[in-house]
Amino acid sequence: MNQASLFWKHVMQAERVSESVPMPEHGVYTVFVELGNTKIELLHPYGDKSPIASFLAKNQAGGIHHICLEVPDIHAALETLKACRVRPLSDKPKIGAHGLPVVFLHPKDCGGVLVELEEKDRA
Repeated sequence: MNQASLFWKHVMQAERVSESVPMPEHGVYTVFVELGNTKIELLHPYGDKSPIASFLAKNQAGGIHHICLEVPDIHAALETLKACRVRPLSDKPKIGAHGLPVVFLHPKDCGGVLVELEEKDRA
């Protein structure tokens, strides 16, 4: 994760690259990267039951685990997606790394991509 942090900071000249933040409730260490209108989260497993451990076992060089899309109303977005036969991976949103409601969508319903929806901060 240190090498990736340096890449985003020095090569891609990110506006902000945080220190590694332990997030045991999510099973990851996270580095937050900000590039104008784009945010990237660098993830490293926190413990044996980390949700990204199996991904990294299959992709030892790393890679993109998922993409996150902001939505104005996560409940309305879920209803729209369910009507289109897109399955969420949980029944209701949970609080994500940014302290906002999130829900993941089944990759088989999203062209093989794990998609996270995050409700836009209303502050």
